[in-house]
Amino acid sequence: MPKIPKGRRVGQAAVNALRSLLEEHDHIVQEISGQNDFGEDLYVTFTDDGDVTSDTIKVQVKGGDSWRRANGYAVPVDRHHDTWSEGNIPVYCVVYDPSGKNLYWANATQQLRSHGSFNAPRFIGISPNSMLDDSTMDSFVSQARRYVGRYRGRQAVLTHLGEMSGTEFDPADHVLHFVNGNDDDLIFWKRPGDAVATLLLSAHDWEPAWVTLESLMRSELPVPEGSEDPGLQDPDLCTAEDLELDRTEIMWVVACFSSTRPAGNGPEGEPVECEGCPDCTGEEPKEHGRIEADVIHAYVLNCMLDRIEAEPDLVQRSILAMREETALEPDIIAELGTLETDPRIVRRVNKLSRAKVTTVDDIEPEAYRLAVLYLIQCIYVGGPSLPLDEQVRIVWRIPEPPASEPRAP
Repeated sequence: MPKIPKGRRVGQAAVNALRSLLEEHDHIVQEISGQNDFGEDLYVTFTDDGDVTSDTIKVQVKGGDSWRRANGYAVPVDRHHDTWSEGNIPVYCVVYDPSGKNLYWANATQQLRSHGSFNAPRFIGISPNSMLDDSTMDSFVSQARRYVGRYRGRQAVLTHLGEMSGTEFDPADHVLHFVNGNDDDLIFWKRPGDAVATLLLSAHDWEPAWVTLESLMRSELPVPEGSEDPGLQDPDLCTAEDLELDRTEIMWVVACFSSTRPAGNGPEGEPVECEGCPDCTGEEPKEHGRIEADVIHAYVLNCMLDRIEAEPDLVQRSILAMREETALEPDIIAELGTLETDPRIVRRVNKLSRAKVTTVDDIEPEAYRLAVLYLIQCIYVGGPSLPLDEQVRIVWRIPEPPASEPRAP
């Protein structure tokens, strides 16, 4: 007698488990016929408090032990790269692990687009932290709907500019775009309340350049006799000459500063106070100082190596602590899925030590990022006038032992 293949049973169990969970939360699920399955098994339309929304995703569902890896799960991309990355409906991958009857998810479209077409991954990585169940459903739906919404209205423009320049813009940021006579792109980016803006220029390979209105016009304005050019006090700020801007581009940037100034000032024209610096009223510092990123990375790496040297099991304990967290940000979960798919990067982090790494140049950016995600919950950057060890404050996933207690051997 003919037998039903075991793989078919597990695959259907995976689809049934996901469909049942989504429908229990009142979301609308439409199953795609097996005859029309070209890399997607379900259409999911989300609801909001009983109201049907226009937010829809496609889902590729996999079931069984074969998708499990040492640090999570992996779904092969195969021939689906273009349809998963370039379609007008984002595609999510969900794995059903029959051993614990658990579901795990990843945003396949986001992962593929983050790598670009010339460095396409062979697998979609799924982190063990990305479990999908009753307790995480709201977070999953929120992330998915926010991602779908990236391609509507003004957010669609920000998404396009962000993908073009390799930058993540917040919806509240001031972001303006200009194309010069040579078809070069210029992006003006300023956070509300900041006096400093970032210019991103395609002619400079999108390298961020910090400018103020004063630094931009430094070479255009006369300096009073006997006074020092204030712009020279901050060598990190660029001039129009540094950026090779012509008169038309300068006037455009000046207009950008003018158009964003009202939103950056208080009701009486006074600058808005920062709500996070130690000198201000907030309890936590904000990530707003203009300290060089390379300096921060070197400082954080040195702190991680110091702790690992004193506590050799810190990485393993931190990973276990992270696996138990249920409130990780969806964007962090998505990033973990990508990084943990590469066993070489995972091994590099597990063997991280001062004997193998002395500077940031000695470690791959992916391994450094994964180490930060494993070991650190948050990094706060305070006012630039503070000493480096006070300006950069690390909140560890495993708190540092009190000075009076011996560190773990």
